[in-house]
Amino acid sequence: MLWSTPKAMGDVNMVTEELKNLYYKRLLPIEKYYSFHHFHSPSYEDADFGNKPMVLVMGQYSTGKTTFIRYLIEQDFLGSRVGPEPTTDCFTALMYGEAEGIIPGNALTMDPKKPFRNLDPFGNSFLNRFQCVQMPNRVLESISIIDTPGILTAAKRKLSRGYDFPAVLRWFAERVDRIILLFDAHKLEFSDELTRAFGALCGYEDKLRVVLNKADRVDSQQLMRVYGALMWSLGKVFRTPEILRVYIGSFWSEPRQTCDHYQLIELEEEDLLADIRNLPRNAAVRKLNDLVKRARLAHAHIISYLKQEMPTIFCKESKKHNLIYQLPVIFNKIQQQHRVPAGDFPDCTKMQEKLLSQDFSKFKRLKPSLMTSLDKLLTTDIANLVPLLQNQEPRKKSLPGVLDGEFLGTFRPDHYRRHPFKEPPKDEGSEADFDEWVVEKHKPKYDEIFYNLSPNAGKLSGTKVKEWMTKTLLPNSVLAHIWRLSDVDGDGMLDNEEFALAVHLIEGKLEGHWLPRELPPHLVPPSKRLSTASDASA
Repeated sequence: MLWSTPKAMGDVNMVTEELKNLYYKRLLPIEKYYSFHHFHSPSYEDADFGNKPMVLVMGQYSTGKTTFIRYLIEQDFLGSRVGPEPTTDCFTALMYGEAEGIIPGNALTMDPKKPFRNLDPFGNSFLNRFQCVQMPNRVLESISIIDTPGILTAAKRKLSRGYDFPAVLRWFAERVDRIILLFDAHKLEFSDELTRAFGALCGYEDKLRVVLNKADRVDSQQLMRVYGALMWSLGKVFRTPEILRVYIGSFWSEPRQTCDHYQLIELEEEDLLADIRNLPRNAAVRKLNDLVKRARLAHAHIISYLKQEMPTIFCKESKKHNLIYQLPVIFNKIQQQHRVPAGDFPDCTKMQEKLLSQDFSKFKRLKPSLMTSLDKLLTTDIANLVPLLQNQEPRKKSLPGVLDGEFLGTFRPDHYRRHPFKEPPKDEGSEADFDEWVVEKHKPKYDEIFYNLSPNAGKLSGTKVKEWMTKTLLPNSVLAHIWRLSDVDGDGMLDNEEFALAVHLIEGKLEGHWLPRELPPHLVPPSKRLSTASDASA
């Protein structure tokens, strides 16, 4: 597998299944008894435990969100459009499917196998702008990606979306494994809607990765000033002592502009891709963390205290409003009485708003058996799962001295009519003739480059090839895939035929073509065809 070994995935699935059993047995009865879903998030369902890790991509319009997703999956997807104006006007979930297709929002919320059933309360205004695009893509076999509408700037802040945009963002933020927040190095603007979106992400800063995109379009002095301004602005919004990590990059598959900080962009790209690549292995850890966060929330103590303070017959309404007003004081009393940490309490202002519409007479007092079950979940059951996570098999490393290709091998299927790498069609009544190698006519030109790089024993090392390939200014992720396709015999070096193939693929990519997922037979160098054929038969 490109992402994890089968044994590791087995460990992850086992932990996830046990988490689901613990939730239904220990935590769900407490949530139902104290109406947790009325105040916080809906109850978990099977799809919430079984779904693949999700990545939420958000940012202001024209920051490169859709282009970033195309860069990750190396493929266009249905309904995608890129432009300087706001082009993405809906939430799009990209998920794996055997055939390409679009599932509209209303139908999507009815599918028990998808983790979106609890989006119904946001209404038709939102569901009409929500869709799922399914496609056969190797990356989407391991993760799902959520594309979001561009956040409006100050000039467009009077426009109404027709639904609660920050609330939808918060719903997704609670459930996704990673949040990618994109900024444009050319136009750093913090609008009102962006500030409200930040508010929706509060409490999920551990999932957040900030990306300063299109960094190759500014010089080093401008980049330094933009980076400083972004860090200062983020510090004002996210009032935490920890500094958010900001990745500097230019995330698309086209050649980058030459700049003084080109190497920095490549290093930042590798760090971010490594972070995303590890999501499937860390999915069980994230689910465990979210489950513990729900269990530790002091919701039962709050509901029980309010029930205890309510009168039996008279002055119920006035007492209710008085208790809501005194909620900060009540939090302090519960904290001291039950020794509950301050961080385990919900946001006081939002809790007050939710309580206004509730009937306090229906609240329940603390039930000792449920609280004992909750305590066992946190102290014993969860602790027994931790060794399973620690015993997961470590991830394999890529070849030393060669560009990291583990994230790759995930490029566009060969179904375009005009495709320079596509296998030529067979003529009717005759067998396909692959005796002629399509790279052969340009090989003298490629050989000149090959011998100028001073091969040793007829082969070039990965270090020499990497040094030459990076001069094309293509992203390292693309070059890594080209290396994997070209090193046909897998010895970590390229002979003259393999190098000619690599240059042929690079030229095709520079002309704007998609790379093949696997090397087609007609591109295999003649000297390697017997070995690849025997490998396939074996």
